[in-house]
Amino acid sequence: MHYRIDDHVASLVLDSQHNRNALSRQLVGELLENLDRAENDEDVKVVLIRAKGPTFCSGADMAEAREDGMEKAAHVLVDLQRRIATFAKPVVTRVQGSVRAGGIGIVAASDIAVTAEHATYAFTEVRLGLTPAAISLSVLPRMTDRAAALTFLTGDVFDGRAAEQMGLVTRAVPADLLNLETDEICASLAKGNPQGLRETKRLIGQPLVDRIDRYGDDLAKLSARLFGSEEAKAAMLAFLNRKK
Repeated sequence: MHYRIDDHVASLVLDSQHNRNALSRQLVGELLENLDRAENDEDVKVVLIRAKGPTFCSGADMAEAREDGMEKAAHVLVDLQRRIATFAKPVVTRVQGSVRAGGIGIVAASDIAVTAEHATYAFTEVRLGLTPAAISLSVLPRMTDRAAALTFLTGDVFDGRAAEQMGLVTRAVPADLLNLETDEICASLAKGNPQGLRETKRLIGQPLVDRIDRYGDDLAKLSARLFGSEEAKAAMLAFLNRKK
């Protein structure tokens, strides 16, 4: 992960392209460490989470999830969403490419999300005998009920423009305008008084934090139960065989 500060904006750049920026122990640890760093730096008013490569984030590192247990992996994702939601400064995500699973949780937990129109999203869990339990904590408050039903139940891929229409992201723009749009939003946020930004974010975000605290543990357990089921194991094996 890379970290830099420009004009009161701390950029946290996911750069683990060998596994499509999957949320490995290392990447999550670096993300949390740099969030702490930005929160404690008085010069930082805004945090921008972005990524290198064609993928913003592919979700959990499945090899590590199998090793550590899915409940632990789900709890990590719950905790990461809560950290973003309770962060004392506005968090912006810039989505330049495909995003799946836990990556969508990061996008939804952020205060503002800007995406390239061509970026792709999908809740593919249903096709593997699973459900997007942990990320639903932040995703469901953003999307309309109809949009959630359509995307969760079909597992179909949709683009950034559709994500904007559904409420999942704030704005979708052509790829060549993504940097400009993101920079302009961050610059506007950086004009805010630190106390005003902190208290306004808390005012807006408290229902999301309450939801995470109320349902997080149960949804992590649901993820683990479904992941360990024979039906899901068979579906995932069939999926892997189709990819060969």
